[in-house]
Amino acid sequence: MRVVMLLLVLCCARVQAADPHSFSNFAFVSHPELTLDLTADFDKQQLHGFVELKLDWHHPDTRQLVLDSRDLSIEKVLGQSAEGRWVTLSHSFGEKSSTHGQALRIEFPAQFAKVRIYYHTSPQASGLQWLSKEQSSEKQQPFMYSQSQSVHARSWIPLQDTPAVRLNYQARIRTPKELLAVMGADNSANSDKDGDYFFRMPQAIPTYLIALAIGDLEFKAMSDRTGVYAEKAWLDKAVAEFSDTEQMMQVATALYGDYPWGRYDLLILPASFPFGGMENPRLSFITPTVIAGDKSLVSLIAHELAHSWSGNLVTNDSWHELWLNEGFTNYVENRIMEQVFGPERALLERQLSVQDLENDLLQLDAKDTLLITDYTGRDPDEAFTQVPYIKGMLFLQFLEQRFGRTVFDPFLKNYFQTFAFQSMNTEKFLRYMRKTLLNDPDIVSMGEVLEWLYQPGLASTFVAPASDAFKQVDQQLALWQKTGNLTELQTNSWSIHHWLHFIGQLAATVDSAQLKQLDEAFHLSQSQNAEVATAWFKVALAKNYQPALPALEQFLMQVGRRKFVVPLYQLLSQKPEHLERAKHLYQKARPGYHPLTQSAVDKVLKIN
Repeated sequence: MRVVMLLLVLCCARVQAADPHSFSNFAFVSHPELTLDLTADFDKQQLHGFVELKLDWHHPDTRQLVLDSRDLSIEKVLGQSAEGRWVTLSHSFGEKSSTHGQALRIEFPAQFAKVRIYYHTSPQASGLQWLSKEQSSEKQQPFMYSQSQSVHARSWIPLQDTPAVRLNYQARIRTPKELLAVMGADNSANSDKDGDYFFRMPQAIPTYLIALAIGDLEFKAMSDRTGVYAEKAWLDKAVAEFSDTEQMMQVATALYGDYPWGRYDLLILPASFPFGGMENPRLSFITPTVIAGDKSLVSLIAHELAHSWSGNLVTNDSWHELWLNEGFTNYVENRIMEQVFGPERALLERQLSVQDLENDLLQLDAKDTLLITDYTGRDPDEAFTQVPYIKGMLFLQFLEQRFGRTVFDPFLKNYFQTFAFQSMNTEKFLRYMRKTLLNDPDIVSMGEVLEWLYQPGLASTFVAPASDAFKQVDQQLALWQKTGNLTELQTNSWSIHHWLHFIGQLAATVDSAQLKQLDEAFHLSQSQNAEVATAWFKVALAKNYQPALPALEQFLMQVGRRKFVVPLYQLLSQKPEHLERAKHLYQKARPGYHPLTQSAVDKVLKIN
C-alpha cells in the first residue's frame, strides 16, 4: 500500500511553470510592482484609467508579455524605453474563454522596464459589483466593491492573474467627492472624503487579494490596530459584534508569530456580497449576514484573520492546491475560537463543519473529494467546496492529535515563517514535513499522510469530533417526536450551534405538521440569524412546508451570499410546483446579486 501511494505521489508531482487558469507567461517575465490610477464612473459603471507594471524579465530572448484580461477595453499600451521615453506598443487579444477571459499579448522591441496600459472596465465585469443607491444599506449613495478571487482580478485590471506570482502595489482612486474609497492596503492617507485617494501595499501579495470598495463609508476604531469601515446603518452594530477582534489577534500572534500586515480592519459590505468574507490583507471584506447580535457567527472573523498567516502570507500556487489556503485557515480559525470562546464552542463548530463536509462528500464526484483536485479546463470557482476547507483542517488536526501541540504548534509557526510571502504547493509542503516533522513512523507513518493527501474521501485515520451537547439535543429530539410534547426540548440553554444541529436532523425525521408545531413555538421562519434561517428553509422546502415560503422569498430578495442563496434555489428548482415561482422571484432578485451569485443561480435555473 505504501509503495503504491508513493508512486501516486510521484505521478502527481509537477513543476510550477504555468497555471492552467492563467494565460500569462510569468515564467518568462513577471511584474513584481503595480501602479493603478483609476477613476470610478458610477453612471457608466466603469473604472477607467491606467495600470503601470514594473517588469522583471527572466529569459534573455523574451520580447512578449502575456497578461490575463476579461471584458476589458484597451485604449493604448505604452512601454518605457531604456532612455526613459514612453513609446506605443502593439497589442492583441487571444481567443475568448467563458471562464478565463482572454490573453492580452503585448509586443516589445526590447526588454523595457515598465509598461503602461490605458483601459476601461465593462459594466458586467465579473470582479466588480455596482450598486445603485437603492441597493445600498443606507439607500442614500451608490456603492461599488471588487471580488477578485479566484480569477476575477483580470476583469478590472490587466495583469498576470495567478497566485503563483506575487506583487506589491500603489494606487490612486478618484471617486465622487461624497464617497470614500478603501482598499486592501494601507488606508492611512485617506482620512477625509475628498474624492481623491491614495493607497500603498508594501508587502508582496497574489493578485486575487487586490481589493477596492467605494461607498458612503464611515470608520470606527475597535483598538489601536483594528477598526470597522461601514455604512452608518451597520457601523455601531459591527463594532459591538466584532469587539473581540483584538483578542483574536493576540491569540493568533502568540501561536503563529507576529502579525505581518500592520493594521487589521473590517469592511462591512452590502448584503449582496457573495461570500461570508474575503481575506484582503489589512482590510477583510465582511458580509452583514454575520452580524447576528449575539456574536454567534464571529468564527468568520477568526477565519478571515487566520488568513493573515495561511493564504495571505503563505499562498497556494494554483487553485488545485486550495487546501493549503483554506484547510490551514480553518485549522487556525478553530484554534483562535477555542482560546477566545472556549473548547466547547470550538468542538461544536468542528462537528458542524464535519456534517457540512459529509453532505458535500455525498454529492461530489470522487475525484473532487481529493485534497489536491485538478481543475484544468474548469472554472476554478468550483474548487470552493467543503473539501479543501474541512478535509484540509481535519488532516492538520490529525497531525496535531498524533504529535501533540507542544510539537505541532512550533512546526506550524516555523512553516509560516519559513515560507512567508511565498507560493506553496503540496509536494513542497510534504518535503518540508518529512524534513521537520515526520521523524518517527510510530507516531505518524508516511502512508497515513499520503492517504490524507492523495486519496478520495476521508482517511481511515479520521476520528469524528463528538459533543455531548449534541447528543443531548438528539435525545430531546427523539423524545419530542415520540411524545409530541415540546417541553421535551430544553431550548433555553441552546446556542446557535445547538439549533443548527437540531434543524439539521429534522429533514430525515419529521413531517410538515411537526414543522408547523416547531415554527409556531420558536418562530424559525422569522429567524434573524441567516445561518438558522437558511437551515430551516432547506428543511421547509424538503418537507413542502408552505407557511415558510413568504419568509424564504423575502430572504432571497435581501441576501446575496452564495452559501445561502444557491442551495435554496437548487431546492426550489427540484420541485415542479416551485420552479416557475423560483424563476419569477429570481428575475426580481437578480439585479441585486453579485455577478458570481448570478452566474451560479443561472446554472441552477438553466437560464442563459
